[in-house]
Amino acid sequence: GMGEYDRGVALMHLEDAAKLMKLGDGVTGVRLKLDDLFLAPKVSHELADALPGIYRVSDWTYQHRNFFSALRTEKRMMWLILFLIVAVAAFNIVSALVMAVTDKQSDIAILRTLGISPASISWIFIVQGAAIGITGTLAGVAGGVALALNLETIVQWIEGFFGVSFLDPNIYYISRLPSELNWNDVGIIALSAFLITLCATLYPAWRASRTQPAEALRYE
Repeated sequence: GMGEYDRGVALMHLEDAAKLMKLGDGVTGVRLKLDDLFLAPKVSHELADALPGIYRVSDWTYQHRNFFSALRTEKRMMWLILFLIVAVAAFNIVSALVMAVTDKQSDIAILRTLGISPASISWIFIVQGAAIGITGTLAGVAGGVALALNLETIVQWIEGFFGVSFLDPNIYYISRLPSELNWNDVGIIALSAFLITLCATLYPAWRASRTQPAEALRYE
């Protein structure tokens, strides 16, 4: 349940409520139930325009606007955290490819002397970085989807194994942690992660293409 409703909502017959409030045959409000709950804001605005000003029209998105605003803020923070995690991973890719460029300078110089163009040298490291990015993205998506689909089972197993309770119903009004997989978010995150890792390959690739054969082979 929800604490807000548990503290202030009681269910009873309409006749009993009217007698308790001394309303006679009148009511204090009318609640409409829509087939599509996401049409509630549109319908409420249409009713507010059609009814006289003495009537007040509200919908569930307005009544709980602070709650939904908090959820939007939390989601933005989660996106920011995910971006920072991917940025750190991209930095590691940059570092790994820069080290590879440094270690392979003599090999790059030999390829240059054989007639390989700087653009082709760049593509070698771009493809290498893209392969790392694709592998990491696919592994992350597979692990994340598996975790999201089995989150409730995993939490229950951890609680049973360690003898702890993460969600005390007396505090949080819920006893389990539901999880819903949003494939749009999965696609956006996977695509963003791959693009960031692909951009991370540009500097090492550019540095590799700038390798001068004479300088690289001077001490070989």
